[in-house]
Amino acid sequence: MKRLAILGAGESGLGAAMLAGQKGYAVFVSDSGQISATRKAEMERLDISFEEGKHSEEKILNADLIIKSPGISPKTELVAKASLAGIPIIDELEFAFGYTKGKVIAITGTNGKTTTTLLTYHLLKEAGLDVGLAGNVGKSWAAQLLEGDHAWWVIECSSFQIDGFVDFRPSVAILCNITPDHLDRYEYKIDQYIDSKFGIFKNMTSADQAILFAEDALTKEGLKANTIHASKLWISAWGAQQAGAWTDGDTLTYDVSGKSVQVPVDTLSIKGKHNLLNALCAGSAALIAGVTDVDLMLGFRTFKNAPHRMELIREVNGVKFINDSKGTNVEATVYALASYENPLIWIAGGVDKGNDYSVLSSLAGEKVKSLICLGKDNEKLKKAFTSIISDIRETRDIAEAVAWGHELGEPGDVVLLSPACASFDLFKNYEDRGTQFRVAVEKLKPKAIA
Repeated sequence: MKRLAILGAGESGLGAAMLAGQKGYAVFVSDSGQISATRKAEMERLDISFEEGKHSEEKILNADLIIKSPGISPKTELVAKASLAGIPIIDELEFAFGYTKGKVIAITGTNGKTTTTLLTYHLLKEAGLDVGLAGNVGKSWAAQLLEGDHAWWVIECSSFQIDGFVDFRPSVAILCNITPDHLDRYEYKIDQYIDSKFGIFKNMTSADQAILFAEDALTKEGLKANTIHASKLWISAWGAQQAGAWTDGDTLTYDVSGKSVQVPVDTLSIKGKHNLLNALCAGSAALIAGVTDVDLMLGFRTFKNAPHRMELIREVNGVKFINDSKGTNVEATVYALASYENPLIWIAGGVDKGNDYSVLSSLAGEKVKSLICLGKDNEKLKKAFTSIISDIRETRDIAEAVAWGHELGEPGDVVLLSPACASFDLFKNYEDRGTQFRVAVEKLKPKAIA
C-alpha cells in the first residue's frame, strides 16, 4: 500500500485525503496549525490518521508521495528535505487530475481569474453542458470526484497551485494577464513569477487551445522564454485578431472554433473595461466547449459575479457603495477605479506587498475626491497621494470608514472599497474585510432630506 502524506488540512488537503483513502492509499494528514473540529470529525469518521500543531518528520519523510497545501512554500525546511529525499511533491489539483476523464478548462492570471472562472462555468452550465467547478474557487476538486465526474471541469489555478503540476493538462487554458504579485514567493524576480504562470501550458499539445491577452506586456515577455505547443487564441481590446476575440467597446466579437459570433456589450451583466476582457476569455472557452451563440448571450445576461468583486452592496441617498475587497493588488484597483466615471470616495489600505502606487496616480487625480486609508500603517499610501487627493483621512475601523463615505458622499458619487493591499493587518482575509464592509453599509440610515 502506497503511503501518502498531506501537508495542510484545509479544503484541498481534506479533499485529497478523502479521495486518496478511497483509492487505497495509506493516508497521513499533518497540519502545523489547529484543524477545525468539523474536519477532525470527518477524518475520524473515515479513519484517516492526522496530527495538528506540528509536522512529524519521520512520518512525512517515510511517505511515497506528498501533497502539500499551495500556501506552503517549497523552500520550507520540511519540504526541502522531502525534495532532497526524492519524494514526489504535488498539489491537490495534480492528484485529482489523475482521477478524471473530463476535459479541463484551466484559468490563471494575476487579476480577473476568479470572475473569468465563474463566468466560464456559468456559460457552460446554463447551456446545459455537464460541467463542474473547482480549484482556487469552490469546493475541493478531489472531494467532488468522490461524488462523480463531469464531462468538463472549469478550474481556477493560482501560481502556487501551478507550481505543483506534473501531468496536469488542460484542453483549454486561459492566461488573463500577468502583473507583479506574490514576488516574495519568487525571490522578488518577475521572471520566476512569469514562468510559474506559464506552467499552466507546459503539458498541452497542438490539439489543445491556449487563450492569451494580446496587449499584456508580461505575457509577451513570457512567450520569449516559454514554448506553448497548444493552438493560440488572442483576446484584444485594441483590434481584430485572426483567431480569438476582441472588442471595440460596443461589441464583443468572437472568431473561435470556426464560429463567428457578435455580442452587444450592453447585454453583459458585469460592467467595466476589465470585465470585457474577462468576457472575451470566458466566451472563447465556452464556444470551444460547444456553447451556441444564443446560449452564450443568455448566459452573459444572467451571470452574477462573485462576492467581494465589484459588488454593489447598496445605494443610499444616491450614493453607491461598492465592495471590491478582492482587489488586493494595485492592478486590480486600477481596473476598479477605471470602471467608474462618477466621483469616487476610495477606501484603500492594508498590508502593503511592495506596491507601486504611481500607476494609480492619474486615475486617482482624475476621479477620487476623498481617500480613506484603512490599515495599521498608512504612511506609504498617504505619501503617494498627498499631492494628488486633497482630502485624505485614516482609520482602523471599517465602520468609521463607511460612515465617512456616507457623510462625504453626494448623489451620483461612489464609495469604493478597493484596498490594493492584503487584508491581514485588520482582518482574517479579504472575505472578512468585504463582509464587515457589507454589514457596515447595511446599517447606514439614509440622511434626512432638508
